[in-house]
Amino acid sequence: MASYKTILAVDDEPHILEPVKAYLEKQGYGVFAASSGKEALALLGRGGIDLVLLDLMLPDMTGEAVCRKIRETSRIPVIMLTAKVAEDAQLAGLGMGADDYLTKPFSLKLLAARIETVLRRLPESEPPTLFADKDLTATERKLLNALSSRPSRVFTRDELIDVAFDDAFDGYDRVIDTHIKNLRRKIGAGYVKTVHGLGYRWGGAVGCSG
Repeated sequence: MASYKTILAVDDEPHILEPVKAYLEKQGYGVFAASSGKEALALLGRGGIDLVLLDLMLPDMTGEAVCRKIRETSRIPVIMLTAKVAEDAQLAGLGMGADDYLTKPFSLKLLAARIETVLRRLPESEPPTLFADKDLTATERKLLNALSSRPSRVFTRDELIDVAFDDAFDGYDRVIDTHIKNLRRKIGAGYVKTVHGLGYRWGGAVGCSG
């Protein structure tokens, strides 16, 4: 890790929450733990959290509801943790603004790899770029930068998965469609063009400001 990062782990199952907290602390992260949605939102309200691990089945409110609350005010990365393995459930979570999705049971090493990948996408040291005023997630920003930097190129879904997730991806290729949909909603539908049967390409002027 380039710098010290703090993670909020949210899960109401102690047999999951406690090992996750202990393992990530050994990896050098600061870890806060919450067992309910309200507790998680209260901790987030204090600031200083760099990433959220969010279980979808919480006792007081759904993880989806917590994610929506987070996205009302913040672009902080969110990795959803859930036993819901259906593709539609994963796409629904990503559609709410989550950056990644990990199904239970999962290995702690895989979780750490996913966290590192998402944190690497944070634009901490990037200069102001296209649509800097838009409230984009780290994944959306990475896709935007890749597409706009090579406007004549058609990117396949697999190539965009590599752009967004590096080597820590084992889900469905349709997740890229969801991230593109979210990106279009924020910057305007005309900037990212669908090339049917192939993938996506940039459709706006390079250097425009949004």
